[in-house]
Amino acid sequence: MPYEPPTHRVERSIRALTGARVVAGIDEVGRGAWAGPVTVCAAVTGLRRPPEGLTDSKLLTPLRRTALAEVLTEWVTSHALGHASPEEIDTLGMTAALRLAASRALEGLPERPDAVILDGKHDYLGPPWQVRTVIKGDQSCVAVAAASVIAKVRRDAMLAELASEHPPFGFETNAGYPSPVHKTALEEHGPTPHHRRSWAFLDALPRWRHLKLPSHRDALAAEDLEEAGQLGMF
Repeated sequence: MPYEPPTHRVERSIRALTGARVVAGIDEVGRGAWAGPVTVCAAVTGLRRPPEGLTDSKLLTPLRRTALAEVLTEWVTSHALGHASPEEIDTLGMTAALRLAASRALEGLPERPDAVILDGKHDYLGPPWQVRTVIKGDQSCVAVAAASVIAKVRRDAMLAELASEHPPFGFETNAGYPSPVHKTALEEHGPTPHHRRSWAFLDALPRWRHLKLPSHRDALAAEDLEEAGQLGMF
């Protein structure tokens, strides 16, 4: 399917309006997975013409995505990856885990960005970063598209390495996301140390339900109830 190539329009606008010199694009992968980290890539590209075929990683075949990522890691001015582990996701909740992974990526760049272009409509990053959110930024903004491809390829490679430790789960093909193979393996073997044990998929696995951790929201509610009890409200 034809698609419009990404441009530097948003980056040029940010530079013109704010005087920002270094603008980073960031994108995440792994938000909806059952296993593995959530991974964020921060990429700085300047205003150079991007490699042919650059777009949102989800629109590319695995082969094309991998080849493009190799080109991009040499083409970008700089890039860095940040991860939040399954344990951090369980403890903090996804929004805070995303913020942590994105902060790690941005702080890993050799030069601190003056502004950040964030894919989507919700700013999960916040201060002290100066953020511009862009819906479908991974398709329309060069730096965000580059970040999306690099993040996807790197995280897929991480999960493929875990596949050798846990063969039944098919991590090399599903990258920790829901799939029939993944669900069957969970039913037979239970969650691995790489699974997000506060997530609802464990509710559908009676044999392993006792391993489920309280979600971040449940933990906050329990803290509120405990505090209310201490104050004599119940």
